[in-house]
Amino acid sequence: MEALETRELRYFMAVAEELHFGRAAERLGMAQPPLSRAIQQLERRLGVSLLVRNRRGVSLTGAGDVLLHEGRAALDATTAAARRTRRAGGADTPGGSGDRLVLAVKAAASHDLLRKLLHAYAAEPDAGEIEVLPSGMCEQEEMLRDGRADVALMHAPFNSLAGFDSEELLTEGQIAILPAGHPLAAHETLSLADVSDIPDLPLARWPRRGVYTPGPGPEIHDQTQLAQLIALGRTAAVFPDSARAWLWAEHAAVPVTDAPPVVTHIAWPAHSRSLTLAGLVRTATRM
Repeated sequence: MEALETRELRYFMAVAEELHFGRAAERLGMAQPPLSRAIQQLERRLGVSLLVRNRRGVSLTGAGDVLLHEGRAALDATTAAARRTRRAGGADTPGGSGDRLVLAVKAAASHDLLRKLLHAYAAEPDAGEIEVLPSGMCEQEEMLRDGRADVALMHAPFNSLAGFDSEELLTEGQIAILPAGHPLAAHETLSLADVSDIPDLPLARWPRRGVYTPGPGPEIHDQTQLAQLIALGRTAAVFPDSARAWLWAEHAAVPVTDAPPVVTHIAWPAHSRSLTLAGLVRTATRM
């Protein structure tokens, strides 16, 4: 069987994510009939049904669900290859540098660790250029997979390390971040049950691949929005202890005794051959 083409995968991904041929065709900027024919041809080549078609739209078969996840990873890999190749090619352009790495970090997280890492690495005799790329909630993984970043600080269990090489750097507990005037802010410690069932203070929600987790709390787009909503008494959040670095005077931090520990890793693509990356990882593990 011939290998799948990226064009075929993009067509299928659009239909699988929209679950509607008309919307998928509009998203792709093409007419619906050729899109339908392309998907039918793909199903014939693979010898499986990918979609169940009905009057209301389409749904994925078991095989279609597999191709959705495998196809997303494959498209991310081709995009990543192009982005990292262009960065590596910077050494061949006037004023360019092939030693530049893009480091993805969650905005306002692990601030002290990041500062120490960058300072220690800059002192190395063969240090390359490090561009720090702040990300939204849980976006480092996606940035690393699609090539926007070459290396990332990731936080288990919130980020998945599947498919990456990594080294553990820091383990810390978690805190509940509450409005300073809330009754629970006076407690010395809290449990997860305490903070997950506050009628007047629902936990904040943030997206994974653009999809928000269900719940009554507000949908959070960035850390500044979260900080403001907590200060206004509209929400609460559970974060690693290092989040104390960005708290406002209107916030209170209370340890959550039964929350799982958060482990910060430095992670990178398993196939990377970058000497600059290897030097950064060596510095991080020495710390």
